[in-house]
Amino acid sequence: MSTSPITVTTPVAVDPAYEEAERIFREVWAGIQPRLEAGTATLPKEMIWLGGAPGSGKGTNTPFILRERGITAQPIVTSDLLNTPEMQKLKDAGMLVGDRSVIEVLFNRLLDPALENGVIIDGFPRSQIQVEVVKLLYQGILDLRAKYRGTPKAGQFPKPFFQIVALYVEEKESVERQLKRGRAIIAQNARVRETGVGQLQEERATDLSEESCRKRYRVFMEQTYTVLQSLRKVFHFHLINAQGDIHSVEKAIIREFQYQSSLELDEDTCDAIQHIPLASDVSLNARQLLVRRLDGYLRDQKALFQQVIAAIDKEFVPVIRLHGITGLAKIISDNELFAEPLAITMLVDVLSERGYRATATVETRDIPVKVDPVTHEIICAKRFRYRFEIRFAGSAIRRGI
Repeated sequence: MSTSPITVTTPVAVDPAYEEAERIFREVWAGIQPRLEAGTATLPKEMIWLGGAPGSGKGTNTPFILRERGITAQPIVTSDLLNTPEMQKLKDAGMLVGDRSVIEVLFNRLLDPALENGVIIDGFPRSQIQVEVVKLLYQGILDLRAKYRGTPKAGQFPKPFFQIVALYVEEKESVERQLKRGRAIIAQNARVRETGVGQLQEERATDLSEESCRKRYRVFMEQTYTVLQSLRKVFHFHLINAQGDIHSVEKAIIREFQYQSSLELDEDTCDAIQHIPLASDVSLNARQLLVRRLDGYLRDQKALFQQVIAAIDKEFVPVIRLHGITGLAKIISDNELFAEPLAITMLVDVLSERGYRATATVETRDIPVKVDPVTHEIICAKRFRYRFEIRFAGSAIRRGI
């Protein structure tokens, strides 16, 4: 009597944070998805999820990120969502403001038409549940994009572009900045009370105690920064050193947000233009290639090369010298030498080697040559004319007073 082998299946543990995030997302998304599919609402194509250690200067550095990304909409500040009418109703009713409430208000805010091109979400995500919701939002958009690919509605669902930004400062710097901010607000409020001019600012108890400042920093690093790090494998992640002065941080942001077409373009679009070389690649070895071409001209096309040099000496150098102050010489030539395309290439290369920026344009003209004796039609011949623009550093005239 044979017996069948018994298979023992070990149950897979499900992360409670993911289960809760999935439940919240499903409930909130159910109210958003129909509006997206109907075309009555859109989500921002680009969403930058911004987190920063206390004192890292999120408010100071956000304008630099907005500028680099060409985003004109004001950021969504998560802490401000707690003061919305929706949240105020919950608080007035004695209810706690939890993840679901914040996420629902945030998602509805994201539908604002002013945010269509892009938005910064400041202070979200902060917890593991919120991190999972961000992932689910991204997947929800991708699912809609796949559902309507190849249909008239495809344009409603562009490729989503999520970026995570974390501004980092060391603990000592964070504490010093928080305490400095606290002192500045107290001084500002004292002036307002004394003069009656201006508005009072919130005085945070956490900005007045060194121990509280340290605690805020450690909570951020242990909780928020850790969950932000978990998104590194999913989205484009920017860790920006905000330790230095404002100019060094601005430079770091500029470097971090350089345009990357493979991240932003649709896959099909990126594939279609991928074979065209980048300008940076073309210019990378341009000098070495120029040297090779010039040496090759003299070696392989010596007669033509010498004619081009003679034409430069005779037609171009006198005009260039005449325009030494302006730094721009425009030359029109009828020299038949340039009917040979290689001659134009040689001329541009020679001038480039000598430090000029030269461009050439070929024009055609119809020149009357005779009249048909029978039809009296004017018969024209094609004539070529060559326009050159040569730019270089001009000379400024300084006058004594």
